[in-house]
Amino acid sequence: MANQPWDPAAYAQHGSFVHGLAGGVLEWLDPQPDERILDLGCGDGQLTLRLAATGARVTGVDASQEMVTAARGRGVPADHASAEQLPYPDHSFDAIFSNAALHWVRNHDAMLTEAHRVLRSGGRFVAEFGGLGNIAAIQVALTTTLERHGFAGRDREVNYYPAPEVYKRRLEQHGFTVERIALIPRPTPLGPGGMREWLRTFRRGVLQELPAAAQETVLDETVELLATVLRDEDGNWTADYMRLRFNARA
Repeated sequence: MANQPWDPAAYAQHGSFVHGLAGGVLEWLDPQPDERILDLGCGDGQLTLRLAATGARVTGVDASQEMVTAARGRGVPADHASAEQLPYPDHSFDAIFSNAALHWVRNHDAMLTEAHRVLRSGGRFVAEFGGLGNIAAIQVALTTTLERHGFAGRDREVNYYPAPEVYKRRLEQHGFTVERIALIPRPTPLGPGGMREWLRTFRRGVLQELPAAAQETVLDETVELLATVLRDEDGNWTADYMRLRFNARA
């Protein structure tokens, strides 16, 4: 299991689609002025600023110190902490919001226990993250390439992509009432760096665990495998994203 380090500059350049495509989950949240909202997995704070612009009182939290530093540089009040151990008193927030972060959480039972604890009674947890089938083609291609070069298992359990019915049950086991949950296909156009830079950004931890001489080979062969299914005739790449979105009450 690889740890995923983050480079805020690379993320801003090659992962800007993450906050750019968050309109749907923001509509589900429907933030209100003066609400206390926790942005769980706030990253570099760009989406946190959009939340704060509604008049809500927003706090960001992220497990990456580098991302927290970047968020603070944008003026976001952000804390460095894991989702499994939140540094806030009981019932601190009216809502928890999370976008494209929960699939990186290692222990979802601990995270959901903490989320329920810091929400007021009746507070809502609205999130979107990778669901069943997310980046299936990318994962198969990378796994195949790693195995071919003797690195089998290096990409195992990097992310958690559950089915809606599975995650609904998990939320309910931790005291939440699920109001809406849906698996949403969302083919996602990538930027000029295409699949190579997606892999460098979102599989950085996997790649850094490989010998330096093997990293470019693995990238080249994975990109080549994916070109026939995720690259169009003009050279544009589209990632095969599936998103799980939910709205639950504490």
